[in-house]
Order: sequence, then structure tokens, then C-alpha cells
Amino acid sequence: MPFSYLTHLECAREGTRYDASVPQRLCECGSPLLARYDLDAARVEWSKDALADEPHTMWRYHALLPVQSADAVVSLGEGLTPILDLPHYGRAIGVPNLVAKDEGQLPTGSFKARGASAGVSRARELGIDRIAMPTNGNAGAAWSAYAARAGLEMLVVMPKDAPEMTRKECVAAGADLRLVDGLIGDAGAIVARAADRHGYFPVSTLKEPYRLEGKKTMGFEIAEQGGWQLPDVIVYPAGGGVGLIGIAKALRELAALGWISGPMPKMVAVQAAGCAPIVRAFEAGADTAEPWQDAHTVAFGINVASGVGDFLMLEAIRATGGCAVAVSDEEILAELAACARSDGAFFCPEGAATLAAVKQLRANGWLSGDERVLVINTGSPLKYPDAIRADPPLLQIHDDV
Repeated sequence: MPFSYLTHLECAREGTRYDASVPQRLCECGSPLLARYDLDAARVEWSKDALADEPHTMWRYHALLPVQSADAVVSLGEGLTPILDLPHYGRAIGVPNLVAKDEGQLPTGSFKARGASAGVSRARELGIDRIAMPTNGNAGAAWSAYAARAGLEMLVVMPKDAPEMTRKECVAAGADLRLVDGLIGDAGAIVARAADRHGYFPVSTLKEPYRLEGKKTMGFEIAEQGGWQLPDVIVYPAGGGVGLIGIAKALRELAALGWISGPMPKMVAVQAAGCAPIVRAFEAGADTAEPWQDAHTVAFGINVASGVGDFLMLEAIRATGGCAVAVSDEEILAELAACARSDGAFFCPEGAATLAAVKQLRANGWLSGDERVLVINTGSPLKYPDAIRADPPLLQIHDDV
């Protein structure tokens, strides 16, 4: 069997076919391009049993990843993050079958490592040696690390209010880091100009096809780690929404292979009340989302006022009978602390947004409490030192407690 069954790229909106053997960005209509595979051949030639001989990383699924040669893979050991039971917290909010996939344990401290590994690997394989991206922090940190490992030149532009640790990660990996007094959309405009003037290949969210392919491996792992039985509900913190779109894509591909069957999990997109374009569009019955004005939230990674993949997120939510939920910053920080106290599971603010959403959905009856619900903790809380206050009393050396 081949290392990859990749055949071509396809416009997510119009279905126009594009050559995957050369660098591509968006369709001429402005929509994302999706990687397509020869699933008929893979169904015959590839089996679950073959995974036993594969590495314990996301690259065990290389047959449905876009890199054509094992020699082109750029890896730091990403993948197979644990799925943790949350028994005490789950019972407390009325959802006893609550589990969390903890992406904070990945090499660069967030799920962005998956997209970076796939995107950088494919960029190098296609002969790209200079890449640039706008970021809210974690993606820039991840792509900087993988670019360094691949020997690529990296330009990162991020909002000045992004988590400070992510800045340090970019600098440590040798990226050319620039800050902007604005949001990620403003950073994206700067990257676009840099691409035109200085020859960088831009790797903005969904404006190149391969980050999505790395993110979709969360879906493969959720299926495999569950013994090929899926949860009833998957709850995802949605900014650009690549992970949500990717998980849905992965599960459709596994269904085409015959590796899973039955109903798909209901997909729930969670956004902050201060930046909720997908929630507003979902509630209005719209197919696309209008940009959000004055976007702000403590969950900086989902502070995305407008995304090119809005229609793909809304499609995935509606196709599975899911929903979109907005939660306040106060709820995010409260549930972050509550889960850490209950089960020792320390989430980043974006991940904690999913906990707040589950609590809300149980309270309003959307969840009955009998479902197996999986939430995605997208990153390490250690990058957000201000999310938990710690002001313990200071003892003198002869004091007792």
C-alpha cells in the first residue's frame, strides 16, 4: 500500500478539483481546499490491524494524511493524547459520563502541534522554504517549533495581547516574531502583504489545505481510543474551527472505510459571549457568519471575529444534530477552577469553555445526562498563568500552619 492515499484537493464549496502535487491555497472562489483520498483503495488495502505496527503518534494514520513519503514527515512525537474521565466534576454538573481529550500534553502544549506537523511536513515536501502566519499565540508557537525542525524560515505576526509564553516559544524556535496592536484579522492582513512583497508562503487558518489534515487526527484517535465506538456528543471550543471541521472530516472518512458505523456524535461549537459569530449564525439559521464587532474574551485562542471556514463549521453542527453555545468569561474561569478542584484536571481557558457549555446544556435540558460527552481541552493551562489566582499567605520561617 502507498504511504498516503492522497489523490487531489477539492473546493469545499464548489467541488472544483485541484492538483495536490503543487502548492495550493484557496479555491478561486475564496473557499478552503480539502484533501481527498482514494478511500475505495484504502478500504481494500488498509485495515485497523495494520495500526498495531505503526508509531504511537498521529502519523500512525499516514495513509489518510497528505504527506507522500515517510522521509518528509516532521514530527516531535505528537498525537495519542489521553482521554480522561472527569467523574467528580461530571457528576456535580449532572453529566456523569463526561470525558476530556487533553491536547495540552502535546509537544508544544496545544493541539496546534497536529496542524503544524502536517502543514510543515507537506510544505517541505512541496519545496516551500519560507512560511508566514497570523496567530492568536499557540499556532505560532507550534509552527515555529516545527519550522525550526524542518529548517524552514518562519514569520509570525500575533496580537500584542496574546499570551506572553507563546511569544517566547516563537522566539526560542528562531521565528521572526512581530506584534500588532489589533486582532488576528489585523495580523492576517500584515501576513498577506508580507507574502506579496517578500515571497513568504502564508499558512493562515484554512487558507492552506494541510493544517486541517493534522487536526483531523483528533477524530481518528477518539474513534480508536474508544474501541471504534464513538461518544454521543463532542464539544469543541471554536475560533477558526479547524479542529471541529477536521474531526467531522475524519469520522466521515472512517465511516467510508467501514471502520465505524452508526450515528455520528453531535458536534457542539462553543464560543465566548464576547466573540460568538458562529453561535449568532447558528441561532439565526444562517449558512455563513457575519464578522463579530469588538471581539474580546479571556479565552484568547477563540477570539476570532471572522473565519473562512464558517460555513463548514455550521454544516458539521447541523448535519449531526448539534448546536452552538456561547459562554461568558466568568463561566469559563469558574468551571476551569471547579474541574481542577474536583478531578485535578487543569484546563486552558478555551478548554474550560467546553465545560461551561456542557454545564449550560445540561441545565437547559439539551443534554439529558445519560450521554457520553467528550470535550476537547485544546492546550496547557500553564500558558495562561493569570487564569487562576494564587495568593497564598506568606509564612515566616518559624510560623506554623
